[in-house]
Amino acid sequence: MLASLIPILVALLLGAMSPGPSFVLVTRTAVAQSRRNGLAAAVGMGVGGAFFGTLALLGLTALLTQVAWLNMALRLAGGLYLLYLALRLWQGAGVPLAMPSAMADGVPAGGQVPSLGRAFIVALATQLSNPKTAIAYASIFAALLPAQSQVGEPPRHLLLVLPPLIFLIEAGWYSVVALAFSAGAPRRAYLKAKGGIDRVTGTIMGVLGLRLMADAVRDVASAR
Repeated sequence: MLASLIPILVALLLGAMSPGPSFVLVTRTAVAQSRRNGLAAAVGMGVGGAFFGTLALLGLTALLTQVAWLNMALRLAGGLYLLYLALRLWQGAGVPLAMPSAMADGVPAGGQVPSLGRAFIVALATQLSNPKTAIAYASIFAALLPAQSQVGEPPRHLLLVLPPLIFLIEAGWYSVVALAFSAGAPRRAYLKAKGGIDRVTGTIMGVLGLRLMADAVRDVASAR
């Protein structure tokens, strides 16, 4: 079983490491809020990844490929959510960030930051904003799962093992990102250029949201 899992885990790790809205969100959360908030966001990404992986293993991704309107609706909703995040970033770009230099375990001493629960929820929603991730997981499983598991239901042990492993991969990678960007140097650089960085981050989020929506419309049009 281990030999068949290694290629799948490598492919999943490479997918998690590819830049996208999740990376942007975790990076900004770690820099602008706190290390703990960044780690909470990483856990949210892990939960979202495990959810999509479970859908792929159960074969529910067929709904997204066969029911065009559902696929488009979910991706349009995800795109709108990313546009909402982009708007919030632009609106807050000019607002000074009250963050004292004294830090304890990556948390500002005396400065207020959003709750860990909020960081988790925003990250989870961002991860779930692109249902195409579930299809990507399904493609990896179809290509790399053992031949006998490609027809019908996958072996039960894979249903039990893969979702927790996906969680560990996603949460582990984004924890590394959160720890790296919550260090002193990135935080000081962010504080010096907050307005510009927030606007650039918001623009990236907006472009990714528009791209997700455009891809959804294009796929539906090409399927007709």
